[in-house]
Amino acid sequence: MKQPLGVILAGGQATRMGGGDKGRLTLDGKSILQHVIERLEPQVGGLVLNANGDPARFDDLNLPVISDSLAEFPGPLAGVLAGLDWAAEQGADAIVTAAADTPFFPCDLVPQLLLAAENSPHPLALAASGEPGGKLWRQPTFGLWPVALRDDLRAALSGGLRKVVIWTDKHDAGQAAFVQNGIDPFFNVNTPEDLAEARRIAGETE
Repeated sequence: MKQPLGVILAGGQATRMGGGDKGRLTLDGKSILQHVIERLEPQVGGLVLNANGDPARFDDLNLPVISDSLAEFPGPLAGVLAGLDWAAEQGADAIVTAAADTPFFPCDLVPQLLLAAENSPHPLALAASGEPGGKLWRQPTFGLWPVALRDDLRAALSGGLRKVVIWTDKHDAGQAAFVQNGIDPFFNVNTPEDLAEARRIAGETE
């Protein structure tokens, strides 16, 4: 399989942060989104940003910007579908998604997802995290997604599907487990309190 392309999901409305682009908030001297770009870009064959609204506000990032093709903000799967359609135009086999508000995700995300999908019918896997020896929690915005299933996903979304794991379970997705080491690697910034915590973590770990 060709190297997956990367899709950063920034299509949410950030209602708990008061609106706007959460990824533009500053963490350790640069935006959260820049942290995400720097972690994902070395792991993929190309990178695109999924965001709704005026794409010109991201011109400084020098990344292509794609919007959801479905109205009414149907959730992260709409961003996945937009990424799959974009990847199909590039001749890619798969994409890996990462959330724009999650600055500490693993630097080996992509290879671990690829390993997790080896026994699946399609290159499809979700990340999961948890305490050592404890329950794992799936991270539905961090996954490996096959271009070959984009029409199946489009039909599911058109039929009202919104929950990621219902669709991934249907297709026997693999699971890449990441053990927490002091912090959850998929800690995301949803509220002002989360931003304060992320800044505390960054001061300790970076």
